[in-house]
Amino acid sequence: MLPNIPKNNYLILFDGVCNLCNNSVQYVIKHDKKKIFLFTSLQGEIGRNIISHFNIDTNKVDSILLFTPDKKIYAKSTAALKIALKLNIPVKLLSIFFIVPTFIRDAVYSYIAKNRYKWFGKKEACYIPTPELNNRFLS
Repeated sequence: MLPNIPKNNYLILFDGVCNLCNNSVQYVIKHDKKKIFLFTSLQGEIGRNIISHFNIDTNKVDSILLFTPDKKIYAKSTAALKIALKLNIPVKLLSIFFIVPTFIRDAVYSYIAKNRYKWFGKKEACYIPTPELNNRFLS
């Protein structure tokens, strides 16, 4: 079952135990002045439901997904660039990388994703938001 998210919001699904992913979520929260992004971990019930609905192979995509209000899903570099596009300058400028063919962008993205635990570490449990941020996290 897909979650109903408000019309103007986007849901970022992230690896809740990955330090790089958690730091990226913190960055988005800090720079998302319009508060359009909501968050959930890939490991949680909502994340698992979305993964199942879209038949996503978690052996190939296991770090970030973007679920849109119109019930579309984006993965890997496309998800990251679509998130950047919704933030302010200078991050928004990263969207210039849309000109790079997807297979090249995703190859770079996959290389980083494959090594993220080795390079950035891993938590024992999923990120737990502070009470102030709790309303932006779906569980």
